[in-house]
Parts: sequence; structure tokens; C-alpha cells
Amino acid sequence: MDKEGNAASFHAGKNREREAGSAVELLARREYERYLTFERKDTFRVRLTQIAIFVVFLSLWEVAGRLQWIDALLFSFPSRVFHLLYTKIIDGSLFIHVEVTLLETIVGFALGTLIGTAVATLIWWFPFLSKVLDPYIVVLNSLPKVALGPLFIVALGPGLLSIIATTLSLTVIITILVVYNSFRHVDPNFERVIRLFGGRRAQVFLKAILPATYPTIVSTLKVNVGLSWVGVIVGEFLVSKHGLGYLIIYGFQVFNFTLVIGSVMLIAVFATFMYQAVAYLEWKLISKK
Repeated sequence: MDKEGNAASFHAGKNREREAGSAVELLARREYERYLTFERKDTFRVRLTQIAIFVVFLSLWEVAGRLQWIDALLFSFPSRVFHLLYTKIIDGSLFIHVEVTLLETIVGFALGTLIGTAVATLIWWFPFLSKVLDPYIVVLNSLPKVALGPLFIVALGPGLLSIIATTLSLTVIITILVVYNSFRHVDPNFERVIRLFGGRRAQVFLKAILPATYPTIVSTLKVNVGLSWVGVIVGEFLVSKHGLGYLIIYGFQVFNFTLVIGSVMLIAVFATFMYQAVAYLEWKLISKK
């Protein structure tokens, strides 16, 4: 009887443990669902506020332009800008400019990030090389990159290569500095552990250094989105006969400021899409961890 009583008590205790575990799990699930609901509502409120601010801004701009509160010749107003862009879309003249600028920006953005990360990896791999190149990188970073544009035009010709070179002059150095400093500040204990188990320098880099610096690399991508657009537009100011930068210069020359503002608005839209693509990449990388 004692054995049977002990067994019954044991099973009863196990059942109580299972019930308690289930209750805790259920409570945790409910808390998580509340958290997700709060996040969705908060995101919705943020997006709604952002849209409201944008709509109010466009409305005030439209009213100010039509009522002559501002100089409509210089600042135009949204309906005039949208009508101009619609006209250029219908006649097909806008697409060539958008395609040229997007191609130059994407190429400059990708090459700048890849080359900068590769150079940062190289100088991390060879500490002697980092000591040699450090003052040169600092000097290159301090140079006014826009002033190098005419040199690129003379050296590479007035075309795609000089525009991409102008973009790379902005993106590569920043990428090298930020990514290399991130490599250097990874916890050295990671490297010691991998070395302790016989890992080589390549394994240290692939298993510890690179994964630890994903957030910094993604942040550099976000910075490079803006820098690549700046480089391309400046390059098109100097040399191009096509592109959104060319449309801005042409608009200034013929006093068509509606064309200037429309081109700037298109740049803002495409830059936003590129930034959101990088933010999505960041989310994917974080979700895998």
C-alpha cells in the first residue's frame, strides 16, 4: 500500500508540474500576443502620422502656390509638378533619365560597398598594412571628393566611368573606415576561443569577426545609399547628357524650376526605396540570429 501511495503521489506531482508548465507557457504566449498587438498598433499609428504629415505638407504647398503666398515660378506647387512628370512619362522622355541615374547609382552603391569592405578585410588581415595605409586613408577621407570630379572626367572620359568614379570616391573611404573600425572592436575573446580549438585566421574572420559586424555593415549600406546618390548627381551635374542630375541642371538653365523640383522628388522617392531595401536586408539578417 505504501508503494502504491508513493507511486500515486509521484504521478500526481508530475501532473501538477505539467499543469504548471502549461499554465506558464499559456501565460507567456498571451503576453507575446499582447506585445505583437501593441507593436502592430504602434506601427500603424506611426505610419498614419507620417502619411498625415506628408499630406498636410503637400496641401499647404499647393495652397501657398495657388494663392501666391510663395513665388510659384521658383517653388512651383505639387499639381504642376505631378502634371509635368505625368507628361514626361506619357511621351517616354523621363524613362531614359531615370534608367541612367538608377544604373549609375546601383553600380556605384554596390561597388563602393564591396570594394570598401574588401579593403577593410585586407587591412584587418594584415596589421602591418593597416599601419602603413592609415594616414593615407585619413587624408583621402578629408579631401573634398566633389573637387575630384574634373580629374575623373579628364582621366576616364566624360561618361559612365567618371560618374561611377565620383560615386566611389564618396562611398569607398567611408566604408573602409567604418567597417575596419568595427572589425577591430569585436570582442577579442571570440578570437581566443576559436584559436584555442585550433581555428585559423580565416575561420576567426568567418565565424566571429564578420557575423559580429553585420549591424555595422548594414548601417554602412544605409549611409552609402545617400552618398551614392550624391556622387551620381554631382557626376551628372559635371558631365552627363542624361539622368536626373542632368534634368536638374537643364531646368536651372531654362528657368524651369518645376522640372528641377520634380527631378528632386523622384530622387527622394528612389532613394527611399533603396533605403527600405537595405532596412529589409537588416531585418532578415537580424531575424536569422
